[in-house]
Amino acid sequence: MASNPPIAVYDACVLYPFHLRNILIQCASDGLVEARWTDDMHDEWMRNLAANTPGLSIERLEAMRDRMDAVLPEAAVANHRPFIADLTLPDPDDRHVLAAAIAGKASVIVTWNLKDFPPKDLLVHGVTSKSPDDFLTDLHAAFSEAQISSVRNARHNLRKTIPSVEAFVDALDQGGLKKFSGVLRET
Repeated sequence: MASNPPIAVYDACVLYPFHLRNILIQCASDGLVEARWTDDMHDEWMRNLAANTPGLSIERLEAMRDRMDAVLPEAAVANHRPFIADLTLPDPDDRHVLAAAIAGKASVIVTWNLKDFPPKDLLVHGVTSKSPDDFLTDLHAAFSEAQISSVRNARHNLRKTIPSVEAFVDALDQGGLKKFSGVLRET
């Protein structure tokens, strides 16, 4: 458990990739971050993952969503909709993410789509955006031992076939976590 963990909205695009979702959820479960999301974000990552993964049932994704909500019940933001209409972002379809950050009292939006969340549109609300690579690297800088333990827990969550440390870090690197995988290789 970290003292004064950041509050972060996990955009749907960071909940989509399996290994990234696993680490982000584990970091929240271990108290390194207070995660936030909405039903709309869940619907988006599940819909896209189902569309891009033949044979993956929506029931399996719904079970994953339900486990996430059970493990982190405080992550669900439901009172964000009133904020949406007054927000301005390059893509109006992303306003719900900023609205969730405002309603959930988050200081950061973790997203791969940084261009869709320009600082000028976020700062007025006391929010920034970070890539998951930068976010996880920053968490390591703030809570290094606790985060290494959390990543170890995330690797052990893979019960069917627990990959070697090297294979797990390689998978993170291939998933776009270049800086973070470099940090893990150095520890």
